[in-house]
Amino acid sequence: MPKILIVGGGYAGFYTAWKLEKHLRKGEADVTIVDPLPYMTYQPFLPEVAAGEIEARHVIVGLRRHLKRTRVVTAKVTQIDHASKTATLTPAEGEPWQETYDQIVVTAGAVSRTFPIPGIADNAIGLKTIEEAVAIRDRILTNFDRAANLAPGPERDRLLTVVVVGGGFAGIEVFAELRALASSLLKDYPQLSFDDTHFHLIEAMGRIMPEVSLKTSEWVLKSLATRGANVHLDTQLTGAIDGNVELSTGEVIPTDLIVWTAGVMANPTVVRGSDLPVEERGRIRTRADLRVGSDEEIVEGAWAAGDVSAVPDLTGGGVGGYCVPNAQHAVRQAKLLAKNLVAVLRGEVPREYIHKNLGAVAGLGLYNGVFQSGKFALKGFIAWCAHRGYHGLAMPSWERKWRVIGDWWHNFWLHRDNVSLQTVQNPRYVFEEFAARPRPAQPAPEAAPAPAIDPKSIAKENAEPAAKAPAKVKAKA
Repeated sequence: MPKILIVGGGYAGFYTAWKLEKHLRKGEADVTIVDPLPYMTYQPFLPEVAAGEIEARHVIVGLRRHLKRTRVVTAKVTQIDHASKTATLTPAEGEPWQETYDQIVVTAGAVSRTFPIPGIADNAIGLKTIEEAVAIRDRILTNFDRAANLAPGPERDRLLTVVVVGGGFAGIEVFAELRALASSLLKDYPQLSFDDTHFHLIEAMGRIMPEVSLKTSEWVLKSLATRGANVHLDTQLTGAIDGNVELSTGEVIPTDLIVWTAGVMANPTVVRGSDLPVEERGRIRTRADLRVGSDEEIVEGAWAAGDVSAVPDLTGGGVGGYCVPNAQHAVRQAKLLAKNLVAVLRGEVPREYIHKNLGAVAGLGLYNGVFQSGKFALKGFIAWCAHRGYHGLAMPSWERKWRVIGDWWHNFWLHRDNVSLQTVQNPRYVFEEFAARPRPAQPAPEAAPAPAIDPKSIAKENAEPAAKAPAKVKAKA
């Protein structure tokens, strides 16, 4: 039975496995999916998780729960030797092993792309994983608790200052959502005022959200400005040592939270560890039918999709001629990839991927959003409804859909659950503080020192028997 190995359990990987289970006949192929995490994260909902609008567990899809006929392996793929059709799987515990395959599907996704700016690696946080979104939310809530106990001053300002780097869709969405979260918290903190909170967005280009028209992006800027947000255009971040954000304009912004959303890059662990062809931007070179290779050459038995791949955009709308890395393309590519892979196994001809971007939709905080499709644009409440409607339906499986919709419904009536669980990152702190511990071993008691010896007494004791001995002898005589 042919072995299909799927590398990565994100959008493209999960949907490929999900659809293969639908299209493959029983016993037609053996499917294995490998990812260091046992779940797929629906990344468009991460800004709402960071703002407390959706419960974190509800935006992830458990691989084992939803892939009933797929073998799920929680490990990293650290090397792909397609020449011998083997992959090296490295688990968190245990020794690496070699996995053989007949068909490989590389859907390892992307990671945050950073630059060697001093302090960023040590002080910033990305927005690519559910763990990062939860950490951002807890940091803001905890900082409000700490700031409420401080008098006005530099330390309180630092705790209530948020800096987001990157003015693309992800950056604008999390920036707007966090600004809305901070505003909603103020009613619970009478010690703090709106003017005490400071939000800064840093964008190196002269505009934000290149996915929408210039007019729409300008409307977003005005909307953010009315909510007290500061957007720095044509500005680069030059340093972030000890939380002091240094800008190319010379301004320094002390902050306790730096969110980095300035671009992504194909998963370097998988790309650099494989012998598959790679294009100039570090993505796996992929044909329009989602097989690895070029127009002139096909790498038999290898497929790719999603952010890790460079798939030609046959509609002509992609940047540089390739599909842009977003969820819309990843999901649709995965669905077609599953059909094409089954077709090849059955000796049929695969189809080419053609999808015209439907548009872009973004949430800008509660009851505010923006939607752009061609020259048509929606703004405000209607766009916000379109945002939630689109992503609510796009969430895989009805089980996950109902959980997300349930969160929205509960929050509409009960509002956000604004409690920080930052200490969950160190859950044993209370137990450790009060846990009884064995007493340290006591050293054995030392023997009492012998009394000091007086040389005169010893001489006297020795002299007395000698003096008495002659008298005793004399008496016997």
